[in-house]
Amino acid sequence: MPGCTPRHGSVWQIAIVCVAAAWMAGILEAQGRGQASPASVRPPQTKTPQEYPAAQIEAGRTQFAAQCGFCHGRDAAGGAGGTDLTRSMLVAEDTRGDRLGPVIRAGRPGQGMPAFALSDSDLAAIVAFIHDAKKQVETASGGRRAVDPSDLQTGDAAAGKRYFDAACVRCHSATADLAGVAARYQGLQLLQRMLYPGGPGRGAKPARAPQTVTVTLGPGQTVTGRLAYRDEFTIALTDASGWYRSWPASQVTFTVDDLLQGHVEQLGKYTDKDMHDVLAYLQTLR
Repeated sequence: MPGCTPRHGSVWQIAIVCVAAAWMAGILEAQGRGQASPASVRPPQTKTPQEYPAAQIEAGRTQFAAQCGFCHGRDAAGGAGGTDLTRSMLVAEDTRGDRLGPVIRAGRPGQGMPAFALSDSDLAAIVAFIHDAKKQVETASGGRRAVDPSDLQTGDAAAGKRYFDAACVRCHSATADLAGVAARYQGLQLLQRMLYPGGPGRGAKPARAPQTVTVTLGPGQTVTGRLAYRDEFTIALTDASGWYRSWPASQVTFTVDDLLQGHVEQLGKYTDKDMHDVLAYLQTLR
């Protein structure tokens, strides 16, 4: 993305995800994923009215569209997978980035939002655009439009296949578990499944696949089951018979197998181009 060199990824990571993910999922008071923002509901009043230079707002519009638009919509009023930031209490209570800035930079990967390594000027521009978008909504009517499909169609499928073959084939196969994935999921939904395979429900955090744990009690003595509880003092599981078993963590050794951990770790490795490219490749798997 011009003017920015994100260390943790980009627009494509949020998903959920934004995935879905997400997202600012769970952080920016979602008004309902996949729904039009209800124009009849007035945005919360801005705590501290703010004005920004037109040039800074326009710079923020470009940055926002590239980094956040696929999820939150190009006008910040929500999209198929993201929240309506113009009706977010976090935005309403923000003063020149004092609340938005830490969330954008730190992210919330567990809720579908990655961290963004933005320069001070890029971050300030995005904040300016979000506040201006909120101001525009306060005097406008009508729900928001759908996410522009072109936001999801800019990758290089051949480059995405090379990335997939290097980073993903340990767990996935284009001819097995991912065969026909583009026929089952399209657009933003495919991106969301790519980032968080467990998938979030409406208004919920992304679901996680069951974690398994193997506890070693001594030479040749191991117990395996579904992880039931874990903290710095205790490790517990539910075994194949349904029994709950626990041990002091300091007295045993154990390993936890989280099927989605690879996706969580990948969020910190993707570049903007990687995400565009891998999504483009997945869109060919029909």
